[in-house]
Amino acid sequence: MYIDQISKTVAAVKKHYDESDPFALSKAMGVIVLYTSMGNAPDACKGFFMENCRIRTITLNRDLPLIIQKIILAHELGHAVMHRRSTGLHAFHEFSLFDETSHMEYEANLFAAELLLDDNDVFETLNQDVSFFGAASILCVPAELLDFKFRVMKRKGYKLIDPPLMANSNFLRSIEVPKDDESD
Repeated sequence: MYIDQISKTVAAVKKHYDESDPFALSKAMGVIVLYTSMGNAPDACKGFFMENCRIRTITLNRDLPLIIQKIILAHELGHAVMHRRSTGLHAFHEFSLFDETSHMEYEANLFAAELLLDDNDVFETLNQDVSFFGAASILCVPAELLDFKFRVMKRKGYKLIDPPLMANSNFLRSIEVPKDDESD
C-alpha cells in the first residue's frame, strides 16, 4: 500500500468504528487482545498479530508499560487491517524475519502513526517552537513514530522540515522501554 492509501484506510477505520484509541478500536473491530508476560529484555517479544479460522488475535507483552503497549497494539492493528492474508504471525523480537517483512512493518508503522497522532496535534506541537525530539516527548511517542507521521503529513501536503532521523521499519524491535515510574 502507498502512504496515501494507508492514510485513507486509517481514516475509514476511525470513521466506521468512531474510535481512534487502539484498545477500544480493537474491541469494536472484534480483534481479541490477549496479554501475556514476555519479559522486558531488549530482545523480548513485544506483541504479535495472528489470524486463525477467521479469529483475529493480538497478543501484547504485559510486562511493558501501557504507553508502549498502546503503540504496539496500534502497529498490530495495522497488520490486522492491512495484512490479514499475509503470513500468519508478526512478532517483534530478535528472531523474527524483519528483512523479509520490512515492507509490511513499514506499512504497519505508518498505520500506527496515523492512528495515534492527529495532524492538528502534531502541527500545534511543532508550532510551540520545540525540537523534533521535544515534540515526540510532548506527544508521548518515540521519535521514530513521529518520523513516520511526518512521512504521512508530507504526503498530504504539509510543509515540514526533514526530521533529524530516518526510522527503520523495525524500530519497535528495540524501542526504549521507560521505567515504570516514567510511564505513569
